[in-house]
Amino acid sequence: TMTSIGPVGQNISGLHAQVLKRAESALSKESDSGFSDRIGDALKSVADTQTKSANLTKAYEMGTENDLTKVMINQQVSSLGFQMTLNIRNKVLSAYKDIMNMPV
Repeated sequence: TMTSIGPVGQNISGLHAQVLKRAESALSKESDSGFSDRIGDALKSVADTQTKSANLTKAYEMGTENDLTKVMINQQVSSLGFQMTLNIRNKVLSAYKDIMNMPV
């Protein structure tokens, strides 16, 4: 296990456990669900994370949320999710272009 240093370490440990749990549940899903369903679920998850981050930021700006660490960590999680989605999109587009340029 990770050694946590103060509340920031506890938040990171909690987020790490959540990510592991999500990955485990995604891997244990039945193989009946199609690729498009999994992509749709992943995009919905990223959108939900961005919405949660925006709501927390708004709440902090309005003074109803006092935990700046929570707000910053959620912003980073949202940003990483978006960057990962963008990178996956770029890889899929690159693979598509490579397939279309193959001689038949």
